[in-house]
Amino acid sequence: MRGADLINTKLPADIVACIFLRIAGSKSDCDAFSLVCRRWLAIDRSFRATIRIGGSGRADEVVSLLVRRFSGLRNVCIDERLPVSSVHQILPYPSRSRSKRRRLNSSSGDHHLIKSSVAGESEFEQFCLTDVGLSSLANGCKALQNLCLIWCPNLTSSGLNSIAENCKFLKSLDLQGCYIGDQGLIAIGQNCKLQDLNLKFCEGLTDTGLVGLARHCGRSLKSLGIAACAWITDVTLEAVAFHCSSLETLSLDSELVMNKGLISVAQGCRALKGLKLQCINITDEALEAVGSFCSSLELLALYSFQRFTDRGLSAVGNGCKNLRDLTLSDCYYISDISLESVARGCPKLKRLEINGCHHIETFGVENIGKSCPELLDLALLYCPRIRNSALHEISKGCLHLQALDLVDCSNIDDEALCSIAKGCRNLKKLHIRRCYQVGDHGVISVGENCVSLTDLSLRFCDRVGDEALIAIGQGCPLQNLNVSGCHQITNAGITAIARGCPGLICLDISVLQNLKDIALAELGEGCPILKEIVLSHCRQITDAGLAHLVKGCTRLETCHMVYCPSVTSSGIATVISSCPSLKKLLVEKGKVSERSKRRASSILSYLCVDL
Repeated sequence: MRGADLINTKLPADIVACIFLRIAGSKSDCDAFSLVCRRWLAIDRSFRATIRIGGSGRADEVVSLLVRRFSGLRNVCIDERLPVSSVHQILPYPSRSRSKRRRLNSSSGDHHLIKSSVAGESEFEQFCLTDVGLSSLANGCKALQNLCLIWCPNLTSSGLNSIAENCKFLKSLDLQGCYIGDQGLIAIGQNCKLQDLNLKFCEGLTDTGLVGLARHCGRSLKSLGIAACAWITDVTLEAVAFHCSSLETLSLDSELVMNKGLISVAQGCRALKGLKLQCINITDEALEAVGSFCSSLELLALYSFQRFTDRGLSAVGNGCKNLRDLTLSDCYYISDISLESVARGCPKLKRLEINGCHHIETFGVENIGKSCPELLDLALLYCPRIRNSALHEISKGCLHLQALDLVDCSNIDDEALCSIAKGCRNLKKLHIRRCYQVGDHGVISVGENCVSLTDLSLRFCDRVGDEALIAIGQGCPLQNLNVSGCHQITNAGITAIARGCPGLICLDISVLQNLKDIALAELGEGCPILKEIVLSHCRQITDAGLAHLVKGCTRLETCHMVYCPSVTSSGIATVISSCPSLKKLLVEKGKVSERSKRRASSILSYLCVDL
């Protein structure tokens, strides 16, 4: 009946709460729910489980306010890198008076002044999250399960002690960039059955803290990340090996860890499934231990290794039969010999990335194609010695390939791309950068055969022209397209994309010197859900073209248009006024009018402050 509030008068609170829980996965839906009435606002506050805020500004006051309003929080992320304005956007104030809102907005403005001022470090630090705010969070959120504190430098062991004493259900803790001491970490281990721990850039920690944590909660720990912790050595890894038998994931970036520590982990953590290493002192001996003892390993990532050879990687290939994800980045002394061992020993491999390993050539990748039929994702980055026949074997043996990434592979040409297009018809993502032998013929074959392709990048492939994009527009439902630096592409190619790919979301057409306003008009008419566009260095684009673009693309959120000499302050104002969802506009500062600065200062970004 019109005018009657049947929901609130007939339905009990627990039923309304059940309805709310069904939509609780979307923050925008939760916000809309809370604005209906005070009763629904109270339900939202009691059931809201997740929140993410900035850690700067008057963070302690904001956290105190949050825990009073949202009593059921279980997942909290406080990130010092977030802008201050994002803190206030999460707070619904339907019941506040106008005067209170004005006072809040005034306070928010003060925060911006603080962020942009050149005050001394001591003055700035008083506006960061401290132990006081962390204690408020601990006292107000007893059911906290996941806590993420990113780059909060004023926190100490005292605040972490409060979390340990009050939040007994804590399972995940991320302390990236926090100067937390040993005693706080030991307290967490004594009071919480922690499962996931990230300690990247925690310079205040030593072996004492991690050994204490491992001793008390090692049985529950499943994931551990350590990076740039200057006082963490093999002593910690030996304790992890002894106490953390259930550890499944280890990420380690350290110059102090030697073979002894990693060998201990391999021997003691037999359930290890994921291992990411950037340790310059690790040699073949440690990788041989991984191959011998970690038979359950599914993911291995090796970064910047200068002291291990084919011997170590071959041991992994022979022993880790369940390996599914392998990354080799800047590993200078491995070659086709070890990649052949991986191919033969790990037939379940689904993802392979080879980045800057200059001794890996065609033969190694050919063996992957012959022996790994389940491969879904292949990235060959900075591999100048790999030739067409490698991709021929991939196209014949890896029929389910969904993603291919090629960067600076100078010997790959259209012939190889045609083979991939015809053999791997399930391809969804194709990224090619600076492969100067790839041209229209190969891309046309992709357009004719890969009907599921949604993500295409052809950056600085200067032999690709309009014919390639016409074929893509006719055959592929693209959502993301990057043709930056493809100088032969003109209005005809972009028009074909605009007419053939109405679901386009992200587009980079920067450094296209032959692009004119007619292309932007076609995009405005044909791509109504476009959210991101990069137009930088398009010298023939004018204010008129921008007006046509934003007339149809009203959902635009990000726009880059630096070094477009024919775009003026008027065009910039048109973009700002026509796109209510705009979050970032990258321009030259000198082109922005004072009115646009006042109206959209929070979304404006400047590549160069003074030109």
